[in-house]
Amino acid sequence: MRAVVFGATSGIAQEVLRLWARRGDDLFLVARNQERLASVAEDLRLRGARSVRTAVADLDDLSIHPALFDDAGQFDVTLVAHGLLAGPGADADAACAERILRTNLNSPVSLLTQAAARAQAGACLAAIGSVAGDRGRAANAVYGAAKAGLDAFLSALRQRLFARGVRVVTLKPGFVDTAMTAHLTKSPLFAPPATVARGIVRAVDAGRPVVYLPRFWRIVMLLVRAIPERLFLRLQF
Repeated sequence: MRAVVFGATSGIAQEVLRLWARRGDDLFLVARNQERLASVAEDLRLRGARSVRTAVADLDDLSIHPALFDDAGQFDVTLVAHGLLAGPGADADAACAERILRTNLNSPVSLLTQAAARAQAGACLAAIGSVAGDRGRAANAVYGAAKAGLDAFLSALRQRLFARGVRVVTLKPGFVDTAMTAHLTKSPLFAPPATVARGIVRAVDAGRPVVYLPRFWRIVMLLVRAIPERLFLRLQF
């Protein structure tokens, strides 16, 4: 299998890549930090990847996305795994909100649009969204809005590419214990990135349209969405 992974140095992406490396897959990795990217690439080579190529790029720069796909060449799987978690006060800062929307929505939509134009029958396009996109909450309004927008775009893309035989997978993790969530207080709801990665690999292999990771989040979010609005307004979570 030939996979292109954007945000290859993220905690979840690294675990996914290790699983693909053990299968002997061909990997093309894109990330912002050159030193970390080189370290990840070397680790994957040692784990058995058939080939590992890399590109250093700031994925917020949408103008470079076509060139990245030109460098990647033909692919079987595209995984969009980069993102930015909103910190305290992000929703009250217009500049911060714009950055969150650019990184978590505009950039993934641009990458997926490029991937869709190049995907051949049998290919799979996957992106890491979040359960935060299932219902807007005061605690993470802009982050949730970005993930909700990505969810809607993936749904539309799945419908558009269905006749071409291209699968589109929406990945919806809950809390994951990675460097990006290091500042958050941990609870039993947090999953190890390796657990989430195994779910991602299974979902991509099967081409399942929407996957909650771990699976219990499907029930949790079903209950959250079912809360009447009048009650929801009074809740703080």
